[in-house]
This record gives sequence, C-alpha cells and structure tokens, in this order.
Amino acid sequence: MQNSTLSSPLVLRLTFGTISDFNYVYGVISLLGFLMIISSNLIIISTIYLNQSLHEPMYVFISALCTNGAYGSISFFPILIVNLFSKTQIISYAACITQTFCIHSYVTCEMAMMTAMAYDRYMCICNPLRYAIMMNLTKAFKIIISAWLYSFIPIAVQTFLTVRLPLCDNVILKIYCDNWSVVRLSCIDTTVNNIYGLFITVKILGVMMLLVILSYIKIVFCAKSKGNLLKAMQTCSPQLISFAIFVTDCTFEVILYRLGPTQVPYGLRVAMSLQCMVVPPFVNPLLYGIKMQAIKVKIMQSFEERISAKTNF
Repeated sequence: MQNSTLSSPLVLRLTFGTISDFNYVYGVISLLGFLMIISSNLIIISTIYLNQSLHEPMYVFISALCTNGAYGSISFFPILIVNLFSKTQIISYAACITQTFCIHSYVTCEMAMMTAMAYDRYMCICNPLRYAIMMNLTKAFKIIISAWLYSFIPIAVQTFLTVRLPLCDNVILKIYCDNWSVVRLSCIDTTVNNIYGLFITVKILGVMMLLVILSYIKIVFCAKSKGNLLKAMQTCSPQLISFAIFVTDCTFEVILYRLGPTQVPYGLRVAMSLQCMVVPPFVNPLLYGIKMQAIKVKIMQSFEERISAKTNF
C-alpha cells in the first residue's frame, strides 16, 4: 500500500501508449494548439473588457466562458507538453491531484456558464421589456460568481474524498489525471467516492443540462412567428453549437467511465479524453468571434487601428 499524501514523493505514470512513438511531433502540435487557444480566448476577453459598448450581460457571460476555457487549457496542456517532450511520462501525486481538481472544476464551470448564458438569452428574448431591469451587469456578475462557487465547492469535496484514499498502483490509464483514474488505483473500498461522483454527474451536469434545454425550448415557444424564431436562433446559434459540442464530449467521457478503460481501443480512448479538454476552448472563441457581429466588428477595428498605427509610425 502506497502513501498518497500530497507531500509524499509518490510519482504516477501516465499512459501514452503509441503516442510516445511520435511524442515530439505531438508535443509541437500540442504547444501550437495551446498557444492558439490561449491567444484566441484572450482576444475575446480583452475585446469585451476594453470596449465599453460590449459591457452588457451577454458579452460578460461570453468573457467568463472564455476565461474558463483558458483556465481549463492551462490545467491540461502544460503537463501534457512537458511529458510529450520527456522520455518518461510521469506526474507527481500533488500535481496529479491539482490537475484533477482543475479539470473537473473546469468541466462543471463550463456547464454552469452555458446555463447562465441560456438563462440570459431566455430573459432577453421572452421578456424584452423587463430584460434591462431583471438582467444588468451587477446581476450578471453575481450569477457568474454563483456559478463558480456552484462548480468549485462540490469538486473540492470530491478532491478531498480522493486524497484520503491510499493507492496500490501508480499507472494512470490516460494522458492526464482525472478523479476516476486516481480513484481506481485505491487499495480500499471506494463506494463513497463512486456515489458522490454519481451525485455530481446527476446534480451538477445533469440538472444544468436540463435547464439549458428547457431555456431553449421556452425560447422557441416565445418566438410566435417564423421570422422571430429565425432571429432568435441566429442570436442563440453560438451558444447552441457550443452546448452541443460540450454535451457530446462529456457524454463520450461518461461512456468511457462506464465501459472501463480496458474495454475501449486505446486510440479511441485518447480521442474521447481529448475532446472535452481541447475542442470547447478552441471552438468557443471562434464561434463567438465569427458569429457575434458586435465582437467581430470590435476585433477587426482593433486590428485595423494597430495596422494603421504601425503604418503611420
């Protein structure tokens, strides 16, 4: 039985499989992808922050979503890149637990942000005359803070339950650490962890997913004409696409947990694991930067001003 305290020298070995045959190639691709994700999210965040005309609840929620995307990418990519450029793919126990907390809180916060954005669109489309009163910047910030607390506190409890477990093995059957991968290494009964994990999946992800779906169903019913429905769907299309991608990725990950890592081909297992961590942070800035006209215009204006300044200089 191995000691699993955060201060212990215990080292966990990540399973990279055939990826290690091309680790430098994948390392370069991962580094470029990480830089693209961070820069694109920062462009959206800074554009919204620097332009007073974008200081509205909808854009504040988009900024919070991009902030969470950057947070998730920072939790995932640096350790991956270091291991891809290393001969041995290892991670300390403390770093593994930290990554576990960050990744799970990123996932829950992503769903919470999408729920808040769906609620905001519902209020705007179904209650247009009362929207300015019922949804202002102060309330938007309160919703964002509540979403973070709603996400971080349950994951902190989950992490505490995991830290108490002694480990009998040190092989993580993934290319990054998550809660289930660490729990399965335990020497003792993990029923409490499994029940709490199911509770989080149903209460946090399941309930919020249902709230998002109900919000958009109500939006459809609020649009009493075909023209209004098309306008509403055009406004909500970035959120709908983002939500569909994220739910699909999470569903794949849940299926992977249920089937067990050894019952799924390694390549598919890696692809399913990467989906949730790579696709949403990469796609969201592109969706909102292209689909949201106000953001796109401000980004183009910023680039034109910089080019003009350099030309004049």
